[in-house]
Amino acid sequence: MKQDWVKGQTVIERNPTRRVQIGSTAIGGGEPIAVQCMTATRTQDIDATVRQIQDLVNAGADVVRVAIDSMKDAEALMEIRRQVSGNLSVDLQENYRLAEVIAPYVDKIRYNPGHLYHHETSKPWQQKVEYLVQVARDHDCAMRIGVNCGSVDPAVKSRFAETDSISPMLESAWEHCELLDGLGFDRYCVSLKDSDPQKVIDVNRRFAEKRPDVPIHLGVTEAGMPPDGIIKTRIAFEQLISRGVGDTIRVSLTVPNNRKHEEIVAGRKILDDIANGRVRSVVDYGLKTLNIISCPSCSRVENEAFVELAEQVREMTRYAEDHRITIAVMGCRVNGPGETDEADLGLWCGPTHVNLKKGPETLGAFPYDQILDRLRLELDALIARNSANPAGTRM
Repeated sequence: MKQDWVKGQTVIERNPTRRVQIGSTAIGGGEPIAVQCMTATRTQDIDATVRQIQDLVNAGADVVRVAIDSMKDAEALMEIRRQVSGNLSVDLQENYRLAEVIAPYVDKIRYNPGHLYHHETSKPWQQKVEYLVQVARDHDCAMRIGVNCGSVDPAVKSRFAETDSISPMLESAWEHCELLDGLGFDRYCVSLKDSDPQKVIDVNRRFAEKRPDVPIHLGVTEAGMPPDGIIKTRIAFEQLISRGVGDTIRVSLTVPNNRKHEEIVAGRKILDDIANGRVRSVVDYGLKTLNIISCPSCSRVENEAFVELAEQVREMTRYAEDHRITIAVMGCRVNGPGETDEADLGLWCGPTHVNLKKGPETLGAFPYDQILDRLRLELDALIARNSANPAGTRM
C-alpha cells in the first residue's frame, strides 16, 4: 500500500501489514506510522507519571507505555489511567500474571518472550502466552511481542552460536507469532530491538521478509543521549522505513524526565525527513526515478550554503527525473565521506569547497559556485552510460 506522507514528496510503498487497533489509534494496514514513547518516572509516583504522560500526549504521542512489575505498580497505573487521556500500553516486565489485573485499564499489552521463563519456571511458555492472549481478548487489548537482544529466552539462544545474536531473536519472534496465529489472535505487532543500528536493520528486514503481514514496532534500544542517540536511531529508521518496513516507532533517548517529550519530537522529525529525502545515510526508496537525498542540517554543518545547495541540486536535476539515479547531498565531513559511497553521485560539503564523488570514487573538490556545473556533467555522463547499457544500471 502506498502512503503519500508529504504532499508532492516521496511516496513510499509500505509493507502490506494488517491493521491493528490500539485504543483510538491504529498501526499497519496503511495507517500513518505511529510515534510511541515510554514513561521514565517511577510508576508508583502517580503525580510524576501523570505529568509525564500528559506531557507526552501533548507532544503528539500516539501510544504511551508504562512499566509495571508488582501489584503496587498495577494499582498505581489504575489511578494514573483515571487521570490521563491517550492510549496506554502496559509493559509487564517479568511478572506476566499482572496482565489480568491491569488489562481493563490499558489499550495494549507488551510482553518480552525472554522474560516469560522467570515466573512459574515449570510451566511451558506456550501456556503463559495462551493466558496472555485470553486476557487481551477479554479486555479488548492489542498485544506486542517485544524481543530484545539482551533478554532472549535461553532455550532459544542455546540453539545458535554465541556470536549469532540475530537468529535467536528471529526464531523467538517467529515462534510466538506462530502460536498467536494458531490461537486465532492477530491483533498484535512485533518489535526486534538492539543497541546496534545495523543489527536493528538486519533483524527487522529478515523478519519482514518472512512475515510481511505483521506490523513492526521499530526502535534502537539504549541509543543514548542526543544528538548521537538520535543519529543512531535515524540511520536504522532511514534504511527500514524507506523500504516500507515499520508501522510504529519509538526513539529511546537518555534525557531528564522533563525532556522526555523530545523523543516524540525527534521521532516525528525523522519521519518527516525520510519522506522529504533528508537523510544521514544513503537510502533506496525502491523508486524507478531520480532519488535526491540530503541530510538534515545540524550543528556539524560547516557552511550554511549547504542548505541552499541541496535545493539547487533538486531544481537543477529535474530534467533527469525519469532516470533511476541516486544523488546524495551531505552537509559535513563527519557523515559525508562514508555516507555518500552508496550513491551514484555524492556531494559532501566543507567550509569552502564541495567534494564530489561517483560511488566510492572521489572526483575532486569544487567551489560552491562551480559544483552545479560539474555535477551536471557527471549526471549527463551517467545518464548516457546507463542508456547505452541498460543492463548495467543500478538496481
